[in-house]
Amino acid sequence: MRGVVFDGEQVRVVDDLAVRDPGPGEVLVAISAAGLCHSDLSVIDGTIPFPVPVVLGHEGAGVVEAVGAGVTHVAPGDHVALSTLANCGACAQCDRGRPTMCRHAIGRPGRPFTRGGRPLHQFASNSAFAERTVVKAVQAVRIPDDIPMTSAALMGCGVLTGVGAVLNRARVDRGDTVLVIGTGGIGLNVIQGARIAGALRIVAVDANPAKEAAARQFGATDFLTSTEGVREILPTGADHAFECVGRTELIRQAVDLLDRHGQAILLGVPPATAEASFLVSSMYLDKSILGCRYGSSRPQRDIALYAGLYREGRLLLDELVTQTYPVEDFEKARADAEAGRVARGVLTF
Repeated sequence: MRGVVFDGEQVRVVDDLAVRDPGPGEVLVAISAAGLCHSDLSVIDGTIPFPVPVVLGHEGAGVVEAVGAGVTHVAPGDHVALSTLANCGACAQCDRGRPTMCRHAIGRPGRPFTRGGRPLHQFASNSAFAERTVVKAVQAVRIPDDIPMTSAALMGCGVLTGVGAVLNRARVDRGDTVLVIGTGGIGLNVIQGARIAGALRIVAVDANPAKEAAARQFGATDFLTSTEGVREILPTGADHAFECVGRTELIRQAVDLLDRHGQAILLGVPPATAEASFLVSSMYLDKSILGCRYGSSRPQRDIALYAGLYREGRLLLDELVTQTYPVEDFEKARADAEAGRVARGVLTF
């Protein structure tokens, strides 16, 4: 079986992976497509520490091949999008409808894969860069068969994170103003989430001017190549500022560009030890800085919602897929993603 493996020093596409059968409460999925997200690249460059060797990938969609005992909401043959959230469903946080806060879903990677008899870790309880993977049943969300797999894959991370940050965490309301710093895969989903929420002004900022067309397609009303012109468009500042790059100086700019009662939402992932600063005195006008894990999502609910919005033409998915690559071309996909040449590259199997 093919898959993308990182051993701590190099990434390789191998063809001798094996994955075990699903156990109770688990699902075996044949992966059709998987998006290449910067979180995968962050494991490779060390920004996200993760045990190795590991099978990468966490944004995928495919077809159910087998289910373990007790699984009733999906069956072999169903099309599913996979979430990264292997929440337990039984703890206090899950019971409160906060599965992103489930402690059983953080820092406990499984090892359902083997290669040459040696176990390999599973990234984000998912590992979508493999022909087959085993996930918890709660991670497999049934989707309509008419949604292309290359588009459906993106719902599992980019859409859940970006649109979810707008609707679930920031709770952007009709008439609000929104600043989005960084218009990669996450930023574009923040932009379209703000459009869906009814934001009046959506200002996109990206150093690459070639990204303006996509930003406007997804809903941006204005586009800038730096934050210097934001005050000309939003003289009193933004109601919501989303940092989607993961650089501390941009976090500071997001905070500084808030209006009274504004909130900065942090979606980019800087190194684990990075520290950011802000003027404490500026916060006394009821401003907030919000972390956001995985769009504060409830995947079983939210993926179904986004699938419906897609079928109504209100959520753009096909337009996110800049290019598809056979899994053997992973290095090309990686190079394109690192250079910012694609909003989302998708690996196919």
